Amino acid sequence: MWKAVIFYLLSGIIVEGLIADPADGTLEVSLRTIMAFSSIATYLIIFKKWHYFNQMFTAIFICENFIMTLATMTEGLYFYLVMSHHEHAEVIPFGIGIFLVGWYIAIVSYILRQAFKTKMVISVILAFSYFILTYGIPMLFMDI
Repeated sequence: MWKAVIFYLLSGIIVEGLIADPADGTLEVSLRTIMAFSSIATYLIIFKKWHYFNQMFTAIFICENFIMTLATMTEGLYFYLVMSHHEHAEVIPFGIGIFLVGWYIAIVSYILRQAFKTKMVISVILAFSYFILTYGIPMLFMDI
């Protein structure tokens, strides 16, 4: 579990450091990690499955790391397209980003559905709320 968290922190800091200031990126990734811990812990307490914390956290962070790796490659593609003056330099990576977010929500939804034995609609709502909590709130905090 901790190896997945360390990889997430390092890759997130690199990605956010490329997008914005490295100090801001480090703070945002740290806030996302705290929100992930809090959200997963809350879900596990509500569903009375606290004994699965390590497995749940590892599964979700492996998913996060996989998507983060693909997002890093997408940023590399964006850089290449901009440097080669491709006319759709912004559209292609933006489309890939939307796909990756959708795929991320689908994977987290599947993990939550299997762990909590809920209906698909409930697991999608939980996965979407997890995404908002772990990415939206730290972004809002950084805008303050």
